[in-house]
Amino acid sequence: MTQHLNRRTLLASGLALAAGPTLAQADIGLVRVALKTSKGVITVDLNTGKAPITAGNFLRYVELRKFDGIHFYRASPSIGAPEFGIIQAGLRGDPAKVLKPIPHESTAKTGLSHKDGTISMARRAPGTADADFFICVGDQPSFDADPAAKGDNHGFAAFGQVVDGMDVVRVILASPTSPTAGAGAMKGQMLSPQIPILTARRVKTA
Repeated sequence: MTQHLNRRTLLASGLALAAGPTLAQADIGLVRVALKTSKGVITVDLNTGKAPITAGNFLRYVELRKFDGIHFYRASPSIGAPEFGIIQAGLRGDPAKVLKPIPHESTAKTGLSHKDGTISMARRAPGTADADFFICVGDQPSFDADPAAKGDNHGFAAFGQVVDGMDVVRVILASPTSPTAGAGAMKGQMLSPQIPILTARRVKTA
């Protein structure tokens, strides 16, 4: 479909993050969260049934209001297909706000996949994800776990789906980046200016 982002590239450039406890059994299902950005609202359904650790971690940050005032700081278009790629946001290891890292929930176990609009956790090694996350624009199967691959083949922990606001996601992906900011694979992918998430709130559904 498109030229997909290289999974190892995101692995090498993922930032360390932190997390909290899983959801109670009563909360299992899809939980909706609205990310109000300066460009508009992105609404995501978190899959607490299939990815309870990862979705529960994200909700922990939401409920503690730790995502209020953070930024989308990275836009990484696919080479040769800039309309596809990822946008990334989070606390970037802020020691005053990050919680403990969470165990890795592989897509091989959850059955989820990195499709257009999937929200997933950034990480370094498996088990290092805490508060930084990314949203896919276009299908990105190279981010899924691949048990047949050599090396780190655990992929990233997908845990939800954008249900409204992909137009906002695409605006962020196409936003200006600094040609010099960022290290290694992230050089040239740092948004300038960064795009704030004003609030992150749980949304009631019918």
